[in-house]
Amino acid sequence: MDQLIQTIVIAAIPVLFAITLHEAAHGYVARHFGDMTAYAAGRISLNPIRHIDPVGTILLPLLTLAVGGILFGWAKPVPVNFSALRHPKKDMLWVALAGPASNLVMALGWALVAKVAWAFPGSYYAEPMLEMAQMGIKINAVLMVLNLLPLPPLDGGRIAVSLLPYRQAYQLSKIEPYGMMILIVLAVTPVLSWILSPLYRAFVQVLSLIFGI
Repeated sequence: MDQLIQTIVIAAIPVLFAITLHEAAHGYVARHFGDMTAYAAGRISLNPIRHIDPVGTILLPLLTLAVGGILFGWAKPVPVNFSALRHPKKDMLWVALAGPASNLVMALGWALVAKVAWAFPGSYYAEPMLEMAQMGIKINAVLMVLNLLPLPPLDGGRIAVSLLPYRQAYQLSKIEPYGMMILIVLAVTPVLSWILSPLYRAFVQVLSLIFGI
């Protein structure tokens, strides 16, 4: 029990940052390209309370930490009206890409924190810094590769819709009402892990090579 509490305390900051900045990035880029929906709703914010989903941000990450699976979760999606973008199909790419890009930047940042922790092994703060950095790398890597899957309404699905020709994009977009149901089915079977694990491991290995951690 003590170990679980310690893990939760260490994971809290990386998880909140990963999910909050991911959603805020969508809203910020949408505003840049002309959609003020998220801005009007007060969702372009670094305040985690504005983005917390009780199940996806709190309950599910706690459960995955407790059972030792892949750390998994989500926040309340930032509202985006793609038809309000100046060039809806083209600009959708950048709005969707903003979330995974924010996770990439945070993973790089946490890798740098891990590098600093390794450089001062005798410090009182080195071990908790390293554990927090490892958790930050883990959650951001998982969120990035998960959201890049080409399944609407995930970011990767919207990226694919933006890049595909109109006919194929329309066919793919019709999956969106069922996308979360498909994702949940994949998550409760080994299939999602089979898809994510190689991508996750490859990304973490690249970070290890770059930062020597």
